[in-house]
Amino acid sequence: MITSFFNKSRPIYFAFVFFITILAFIMARISKVNDVIRLDFSVKQVVLLFIIFASILLLNFIVTKNSLTNNNNYEILLFSLFLLFITQTTGYSNVLLSNFFVLLGLRRIVSLRSSKNTKKKLFDAAFWMAIAALFYFWAILFFILIIVSLVLYTDNNIRHWIIPFLGLLTVFIICSSVSVLLYNSFLGIFNMSSEVSYDFSNYNSIPYLIAITVLLSFGIWSSIFYLQNIKKKKKAFRVSFKTIILAAIIAFLVVVQAPNKNGSEFLFLFAPLAIIIANYIDIIQDKWFKELFLAVLIVVPFVLLLL
Repeated sequence: MITSFFNKSRPIYFAFVFFITILAFIMARISKVNDVIRLDFSVKQVVLLFIIFASILLLNFIVTKNSLTNNNNYEILLFSLFLLFITQTTGYSNVLLSNFFVLLGLRRIVSLRSSKNTKKKLFDAAFWMAIAALFYFWAILFFILIIVSLVLYTDNNIRHWIIPFLGLLTVFIICSSVSVLLYNSFLGIFNMSSEVSYDFSNYNSIPYLIAITVLLSFGIWSSIFYLQNIKKKKKAFRVSFKTIILAAIIAFLVVVQAPNKNGSEFLFLFAPLAIIIANYIDIIQDKWFKELFLAVLIVVPFVLLLL
């Protein structure tokens, strides 16, 4: 019953996804709102909510355009539920912006399978990843996706290997120029923290422990079947699917490296994890298990709101 409802695209489906997203957004701020809400605060929140919605629609576009699932839109449902699992992921503008640009870069990387406009795609992917790193330094790790994709495609064109670094250099030159104009310094605008922290004590609470345990256990379990199922995909699509699993691994490294363990760092993991779990839901044969699997992912985040 649950899977049949979410298995088809319909207006009420997207309304439910946006409702969950708005709920996660509100719950992350409900304890921070003062009695008097200023106009600048309200405008900022509207912009941040728009960025989250844009990220969801961008994820849906990436998946649909590249046939990464069976066109059931489970990925956007899961993404919104993940936001509800860890509502702090909606509370930091720098992470929201960085993740949005990572998705823009991921879109160009996954589309490399078509072999059209390869140079432009490589430049765009590197450009967006570099922009993402301006907002959250460790997002630069996603640049690895571009290099690995070239390895997987066995691309021997030397120009294709140089172009991504030109994309990075372009962002650096633009930002340095702006920095000279605004701060009279080449590096004044690069206000980024490259610090690393392995202090996970902030996760030592029941809501965090439950959310992280469910997400990682479901993610790892789904990844096993996801990797096995790649062999069944058309040869032209296999690299795209491998790129997603690598994106999930890099996102996990970003979480581990994050200097401030405030929960927002998990946002980078949500998109690839949503695609991986959505693929697993597609291949579950037992109807009762599929219903139970999805029901747990829907019910648990609502229960966590009560803790």
